[in-house]
Amino acid sequence: MTAFVTGGGSGIGKALSFALSARGITVCVSDLNLNAAQAVAVECGPRATAIALDVCDADAVKVGIENFAAGNGRLDYIFNNAGIGIAGEANDIPLDAWRRIVDINLYGVLHGVLAAYPIMLKQGYGHIVNTASLAGLGPAPLFAPYALTKHAVVGLSTSLRIEAASKGVRVSVVCPAAVETPLLDSDNPAEFKIGSAPDSRRFLTALAGPPYSVEKCVQEIMEAVDKNKSVIVLPARARMAWRMGRWFPALVEMLSRSALANERKAIK
Repeated sequence: MTAFVTGGGSGIGKALSFALSARGITVCVSDLNLNAAQAVAVECGPRATAIALDVCDADAVKVGIENFAAGNGRLDYIFNNAGIGIAGEANDIPLDAWRRIVDINLYGVLHGVLAAYPIMLKQGYGHIVNTASLAGLGPAPLFAPYALTKHAVVGLSTSLRIEAASKGVRVSVVCPAAVETPLLDSDNPAEFKIGSAPDSRRFLTALAGPPYSVEKCVQEIMEAVDKNKSVIVLPARARMAWRMGRWFPALVEMLSRSALANERKAIK
């Protein structure tokens, strides 16, 4: 079996690459940072390879995935995982920053889907796994650009799942709460000056509880993928928050307003 992972050089993508390799699956670790991808591939073992890949480049994504599938005679999984975070008050975030996150978090996923799906249709099997977020299932104040892209990834995934099912292709979307990865402590891209940016770790902990272990996160993802679950929300407290948002949206809005007010005070 084979799997292509984007954003595999760190965080969830890195842990996914390890978990897939541990199952004996041949993995292509792709990342914008080739050195990071190569380091992960070395740790994964001799059946893993690494390539530099900018998911914003549709042609590069197509070539990378097609070459990997052709070289191995099949493509069983694609994990569209690459992504960035941009945070701050919506009126403080420049248009170029909105475009950047849409290019990576939404079009980057779409490019992977459009490259892998035809291969899987021809095979008559395969599993597309897209990484979204709990922020794609409810409100995420101070993270509006991120939420925008993740809501879109959820919509893409759940819609394609229904189209693809009769053709033998599975589609799942992963929606974790905060996970203990470098993204949690990363700043906004340096070229975008956003003075109202929150402390992501502090604020997301206030919204959804302490960050979840990346190893446990990936273990849950793989178990859910094995079961062909549609929307994979984790950990358990995130599933509860999701259900609360569906059953009691006013309560979730009230709690989000409170967390926002506290974070605004802390930023000042």
